[in-house]
Amino acid sequence: MIVKKEIVWGNRLLSIETGRFANQATGAVTVRYGDTIVLCTVVADKKASPDVDFFPLTVNYIEKAYSAGKIPGGFIKREGRPSERETLISRLIDRPIRPLFHENFKNETQVICTVLSFDGENDTDVISIIGTSAALAISGIPFLCPIAAARIGYENGEFILNPKVGSESDLDLVMAGSEDGVLMVESAAKELSEQDMLAALKFGHNSFQPILDIIKELAKECGKTPWEIPVPKEESKKVASEISKHFLKDIEKALQGKCKQDRNRALGEVKEKVMAHFAENKDFSEKFLEEMFTEVCSRFMREKILNSGRRIDNRSTTDIRDISIDVSVLPKVHGSAVFQRGETQAIVIATLGTAQDEQMVDSIVGEYKERFLLHYNFPPFSVGEIGRMGSPGRREIGHGKLAWRAISAVLPSKDEFPYSLRVVSEVLSCNGSSSMATVCGSSLALMDAGVPLKSAVAGIAMGLIIEDGKYEILSDILGEEDHLGDMDFKVAGTEDGITALQMDIKVTSVTFEIMEKAIKQAQTGRMHILKEMSKGLKTHRSELNENAPKMTSIVIPKDKIREVIGSGGKVIRDIIERTGAKIDIDDDGNVTVAAQNTASMNEALNIIREIAVDPVDGTIYKGRVVKIVDFGAFVNFYGSKEGLVHISEMSNKRVEKVTDIMNENDEIEVKFLGYDNKGRARLTMKFSPD
Repeated sequence: MIVKKEIVWGNRLLSIETGRFANQATGAVTVRYGDTIVLCTVVADKKASPDVDFFPLTVNYIEKAYSAGKIPGGFIKREGRPSERETLISRLIDRPIRPLFHENFKNETQVICTVLSFDGENDTDVISIIGTSAALAISGIPFLCPIAAARIGYENGEFILNPKVGSESDLDLVMAGSEDGVLMVESAAKELSEQDMLAALKFGHNSFQPILDIIKELAKECGKTPWEIPVPKEESKKVASEISKHFLKDIEKALQGKCKQDRNRALGEVKEKVMAHFAENKDFSEKFLEEMFTEVCSRFMREKILNSGRRIDNRSTTDIRDISIDVSVLPKVHGSAVFQRGETQAIVIATLGTAQDEQMVDSIVGEYKERFLLHYNFPPFSVGEIGRMGSPGRREIGHGKLAWRAISAVLPSKDEFPYSLRVVSEVLSCNGSSSMATVCGSSLALMDAGVPLKSAVAGIAMGLIIEDGKYEILSDILGEEDHLGDMDFKVAGTEDGITALQMDIKVTSVTFEIMEKAIKQAQTGRMHILKEMSKGLKTHRSELNENAPKMTSIVIPKDKIREVIGSGGKVIRDIIERTGAKIDIDDDGNVTVAAQNTASMNEALNIIREIAVDPVDGTIYKGRVVKIVDFGAFVNFYGSKEGLVHISEMSNKRVEKVTDIMNENDEIEVKFLGYDNKGRARLTMKFSPD
């Protein structure tokens, strides 16, 4: 049976349909918005995985080239490994749904969202979240409540619901939530104020409430029989209580360690005592006991914060850890900075390049060049572990994109600063929010390279502990607080406003009261970090780093582009070989010349100028005699341009023979007199008394 629900949303028709496609999936819907269509499916194993202490959920968002009427590029004409965009949208879907599965549900679950049609106007990420929510709502899987999502723009003081792809806006915010509150936020902004950002979140939350209504109607009409919710082991409370009774003081002492390694080592010793205590009881597996031990540690940490306002490192809820900054730490790179906050340390390197270094991106949204790249690396040694080294994972791509959003708002335009930019953040040590350390380090490294940022950017990660209506918001969270807490709320920006915001939670929703307090507290923390950053580097350096390529631009007439390039690229290749410069020519006549030193850059620039820009009447040029004839000499005087110096123009006195004055290959000075009626250059040497 096909069931379809429709609603006009953001001046366009949104429809959710089930029963037509993928009927063997546990839940499947197609969502259509305009002419963009996404198939969202969910499948869950009927049996829970044995001894699994986490929820095994995977989410895959897949773009098909055919959806936009394209054939995949490259040698292999089929879709391959996920693109960065697909990875980011997969994370965007995963983050709001993960906390809404029942806590005792440990069955392996897979969500797949496939783009079937893309109209170039209506993006796929928001409707993929909506479709996933609808598929879960009808599946019978123990999913606590439906969610919806929306994209919010901001232009001329007004919020825009679901702006079309490519729209210019001061805000690009994607958020998801339930009827009660917000679950996930991902945004980039052009220094938006805290008040405007909070207003945007409220606008977005209100805007998707009608979507929740039609998902509920769909589930009521065709939802499958709800699965039985797994019952927790009866002995869980008993074991946790016994661990608390015998080992809580040991846990408290272990968590007083000054650094993460000390705390981990001390907790490991306590855990061994717990295992020995239950060694004779064969009913409890090692994984179960570890889970109960973690539960007791979590309970202690959370109660300490809620009851005393002090954290395990004895900071108050608003204290920021000590910050240290060092710039220009690497001698041969273009810009570098080390940012350390507490035990989190990142070394960030900025590299300047030319237009040839820009990244070509090809997706269903369209083909475009990306001038600014930011890459985040998180090696296993940063947390004292051994791990597999390979291509970047979802976390690394997501953290890198968050920092990219934070910095993009303050970059100079290409007209102001023609360089392409690559920033790489190497996380050397991590104990809480390395992504925000990356934001701070990236800002410093770019300014160290001489990039004229509009303002310095800093970031801070906020946490939350909430129990029975009582809550505390934590500034600059530790790794333990991130792992055992209820929220990871990251805010980046300048002194004037927010440039990026990201929120993930582990509870069913966060109220606007909590969000408002978190945003204000984050602003205070951000200002403190910006002040500390200014001690290392107040603004961008007045000159580019000596290792950076030297670059300049000129504009030549469009009809001269062919002359500069030459037949088969012969002329431009010759210029590059002679000078060692890199040369980029746009269709509009904009020529960018870059070289490792100023002399090479100017040499290439002069050659191009001589080819493409006409000589100026009355100007004296150095030339070379290329041919002697009875009535004068032909002189190469301006790039490839030649002109005739008539024998009568060689001297104020009578000249009998040309060779009395010059020979072939002689270098002479000539004055350009313009062109004759046949377009030939006229030259003279009679510009000074003999």
